[in-house]
Amino acid sequence: MQKIHVEVNYDFICPWCWIGQRNFAAALAESGASGEVAVRYVPFELNPSMPVDGMDRRTYRTQKFGSWARSQAMDAQVAAAGLTAGARFNYGLVVRTPNTRLAHRLMQFAQERHEAHQTAALYQAIYAAYFSEGRDIGALDTLVAIALAQGFDADAVRAYLLSNAGEDQLDVARRRADKLGVQAVPTTVIDGEIISGAQPPVVFTQALRSAALRSAA
Repeated sequence: MQKIHVEVNYDFICPWCWIGQRNFAAALAESGASGEVAVRYVPFELNPSMPVDGMDRRTYRTQKFGSWARSQAMDAQVAAAGLTAGARFNYGLVVRTPNTRLAHRLMQFAQERHEAHQTAALYQAIYAAYFSEGRDIGALDTLVAIALAQGFDADAVRAYLLSNAGEDQLDVARRRADKLGVQAVPTTVIDGEIISGAQPPVVFTQALRSAALRSAA
């Protein structure tokens, strides 16, 4: 059987991307196809003009949505959906909206040099660090610590992130996403089938099983 190729277009400040990740992970276990699936995480920066140091979250969200009350209502909706998916949101701890480019480069590092299971664990850990623990995932030291906790070499991670490595790949990924018509995240492409949004596990399960049938034909 040929590998089933999956591309996950994401951004770490997107709560629905984390929920989608949890739903996809559940579907992968349910489908029984985990050994035949190759996942590629494709960065899609929602706020490419965000200051490098990020912004105060309350200020940013108030400007974006018109009021802090509206932002809080949206947060409550996301948190409720997250509980169903196994993603715990603690928005009371989140004080900054980060620039995510450095985190995307960390994922680039992981995908270039490490096993798929370790890369998947890192992907999950970055979301949890931000949404559950309120850590600043735009900060170098934070990302190095997250990577170290997942078994990565801290010195190698730091050296990579202090260089320009991975920058070109991020730009290429965005141009490719634009060419494919990806306009929002999460967008998951399973063997060519495009799935928009944080769909329930059953949607991903059906797509994986259909891809497995095609692969076995």
